[in-house]
Amino acid sequence: MFETIVALATAPLKSALHIIRVSGDDCFEIVSKCFSKDIRDIKERTLLVGHIKNEEKIVDEVVLAVYKGPKSFTGEDMVEITCHGSVLIANEIIELLISKGARYAVNGEYTSRAFLHQRIDLIQAEAINDVINATTKEAKELSLLSLKGETSKLISPIKSRIADVLSLIEVNIDYPEYEDIEVANKGNVIDLVDELVPKIDLLVANGEKGLIIKNGIKVALVGKPNVGKSSLLNALIGENKAIVTDIAGTTRDIVEGEINLNGILLHLLDTAGIREVEDKVESIGVNKSKEAIKEADLVIVLLDASKSLDKEDEEILELVKDIPHIIAYNKIDLSKNKDIKGISISAINNDISSLKEAIYEKLGIKEETFKTPSLNNVRQLGLLKNIKENLLKAKEDANNDLPIDLVNVSLLEAYNASLEILGEYNQRDISKEIFSRFCVGK
Repeated sequence: MFETIVALATAPLKSALHIIRVSGDDCFEIVSKCFSKDIRDIKERTLLVGHIKNEEKIVDEVVLAVYKGPKSFTGEDMVEITCHGSVLIANEIIELLISKGARYAVNGEYTSRAFLHQRIDLIQAEAINDVINATTKEAKELSLLSLKGETSKLISPIKSRIADVLSLIEVNIDYPEYEDIEVANKGNVIDLVDELVPKIDLLVANGEKGLIIKNGIKVALVGKPNVGKSSLLNALIGENKAIVTDIAGTTRDIVEGEINLNGILLHLLDTAGIREVEDKVESIGVNKSKEAIKEADLVIVLLDASKSLDKEDEEILELVKDIPHIIAYNKIDLSKNKDIKGISISAINNDISSLKEAIYEKLGIKEETFKTPSLNNVRQLGLLKNIKENLLKAKEDANNDLPIDLVNVSLLEAYNASLEILGEYNQRDISKEIFSRFCVGK
């Protein structure tokens, strides 16, 4: 039995209207106790206008959207009460419903019930939260593909193919006297792995790009003092956020900004100039710059085009050699060397288009990537890689002529991981962790 829950589904702020969501086995019974009309016998989706009443006192005139389970978002009887947008009124209605037998919902409980009633799978459930938290139009569109079930279609064929081979292996385990079946099954395992691993590699690659679209990337701007990092930050974000002077070492701490670069959110970090210093405060800033390099997804190394490279430049280039980075020559407007190879910019003159193009190219995001469904969160990608690892282990065991029941162990692990992506394995343990991240009322 699912007890009836209630929560405000709109933001708890003064507005034109508020929506209160009620769902559960006794939903119609509880709402009928404080609504001017009896809704207990409603059998299909219905809209009603009436009053929420506390005994004889009218609390508010409302509109009720009544959904008969299982044809509702949660899969159970559900009512959405649209009242006037006073937080006072909304709270009064919620308190009244609780007094009649409902309880206040916890984070993500409505979506959790939709998942448990098999109205949506776990990928779709996660997509709901992604849509709510999307910071760009492109991230929202990508999440909507998952919400529509397009992403789930990517993993279902993999799950089915593994299940096909598992079922064949079960025959051999049940009838071990047929050695020819065992040989055939080992061949099937090898063929399965050779078929699925390239597909999984493509899903992982697309998922990592989807993760970039959804979350953006952290970009550190590094270089010597007075090379133009703060000017570059200001040019990129289109405002004078970082202080710019001719005095080396002006930036002592990390200055942050964000831009939307063709649908990709860049979290920019303007760092203190890296050099050997004795000043205690500046040295703290230099250490923070080095930490920012380690934590960044991409580093922009800024060099002064008007000067020759020196030992400090070389040391900075050494720091970033194992990290994705782009080298850009700033102050090209002051340089007498017009044959500089690489990206040349003038941050002070806002001439940075070549750098923007280089950043976008470095990310490897194409126009079709924004329209390609992808398994694009850490949980999903981790499980995809788990499927691949176990498939490769099964192939290795098959090639080494291990008994088919031992080969089956890794294959079964791969199958369970595919179930877990969709939320079909250990449902309640997975959902409890995921839905706790949702807001109340979703």
